[in-house]
Amino acid sequence: MTKAILVLNAGSSSVKYGVFRAVPKGELLLKGVIERIGNGPEIREEEMHEKLPLPDDADHVQVLRWLAGHLLDSLKDVEVIAAGHRVVHGGQEFATSTLITAEVIEQIRLLSPLAPAHQPHNLAGIIAMDSVWPDIPQVACFDTAFHRTQPRLAQMFALPRALTAEGVLRYGFHGLSYDYIASQLPQYLGDAADGRVIVLHLGHGASICAMVERKSMATTMGFTALDGLMMGKRSGDIDPGVIFFLMRDKGMSLKEAEEVISNESGLLGVSGLSSDMRDLTASNDPAATEAIDLFCYRAARQVGSMAGAIGGVDAIVFTAGVGENAVAVREKILARCTWLGAEIDHTANEEGGARISKEGCQVSAWVIPTNEERVIAEATCALVTG
Repeated sequence: MTKAILVLNAGSSSVKYGVFRAVPKGELLLKGVIERIGNGPEIREEEMHEKLPLPDDADHVQVLRWLAGHLLDSLKDVEVIAAGHRVVHGGQEFATSTLITAEVIEQIRLLSPLAPAHQPHNLAGIIAMDSVWPDIPQVACFDTAFHRTQPRLAQMFALPRALTAEGVLRYGFHGLSYDYIASQLPQYLGDAADGRVIVLHLGHGASICAMVERKSMATTMGFTALDGLMMGKRSGDIDPGVIFFLMRDKGMSLKEAEEVISNESGLLGVSGLSSDMRDLTASNDPAATEAIDLFCYRAARQVGSMAGAIGGVDAIVFTAGVGENAVAVREKILARCTWLGAEIDHTANEEGGARISKEGCQVSAWVIPTNEERVIAEATCALVTG
């Protein structure tokens, strides 16, 4: 019987999962992803790609219950000895991965209002696994932890000091992804890995992280995962006065205004068609084209902001679902970064090469696949096996 660690990465519209041998850098035994949750969920696992036997509007809880049963059927010769979970918001309480207890679950729950599109799904995964394997330890790995290396000024808002002291800070997210990319930079960049690197994590949720010596120095997301880049359904940066306008002049309640900013904006809101970049790139609708163009424009603006935070840039890295797969998105963003010294190699970009910039240009550009599940597996293994 093979001892293994189960990893769950529950995002806003997907659940990625992996089963790893329970040793450091253990072999990946099984992996998959359930996508389009809430919009006809589909599973991709090895050679399998099919719709789940669930209603199109099935939520995360329904999907996770189905997945738990599926894993029990699939892992006949595997003994799951621990489960590791991505948890989006760790607040000030969690700067490292931790074993999950009833107290930890309550602390995670209390942070849910700061990441309402993710934290409840993260908790649902923990609870679902506890109902299937109640006797195994579970570990929470926090997306905010990687950014705790940022200098104080990068974490502060220009708010009254009392609010700052209470924890109203820029926490940053997608830290597990950035952690993995940081570990891979030497393999791609060599000695430049410890230089000034700007990483674009572009998916349904999106952010940028500026690294020096492979540590986070600045990032686009802030107190919550609503800040920064335009995303699938989230507006990203917005004048706070817009929210006041929606409530005061449009008569919206707080909940209604939050719904607009969190779930009705971004690619979905601008296009009026879909929050999925794949749907928009396949569409001939001018509104879809405009949504993509705005996404790329906003991303390029933030690259400039990140370069300002770390005094320039030596390399730009694209990762995550859109960053790794959307050729046109990478091209549009890099076209606006030529002033920094980046020059795209169109052939390499279209063919899916690792390096997508011209040889000899001042700023190199790369596509590096992320692997948040590997980071979670390693942290879980270290805590559970010592």
